[in-house]
Amino acid sequence: MRRFPHVLAHSLAAAVLLASAQAGAGTIEPSVIDDTPSAEAMTFDLFIMRPLSLAGTVVGTAVYIVALPFNLLTLNLAEPGRRLVVEPAKYTFVRDLGDLE
Repeated sequence: MRRFPHVLAHSLAAAVLLASAQAGAGTIEPSVIDDTPSAEAMTFDLFIMRPLSLAGTVVGTAVYIVALPFNLLTLNLAEPGRRLVVEPAKYTFVRDLGDLE
């Protein structure tokens, strides 16, 4: 008999805590979230990823030049050029520093 009021009080307290936690979860503004790259990501991008992607651009350009006569026979110049030269060049020179996606 004495146990029932304690169980009821604890259950009510747990329900109030859970309701207040869920009410506060939806109040975070998207503009508050900082998604700028960290200094480590920028450093990794500058010293590791950019040189590798520059090398990929050079290799892709060389492969495109070697394959150019075969692509001329099939009149397929745009797709290999985009995949082998343009995409690696954009990844190297156009994207923001630290943006690794």
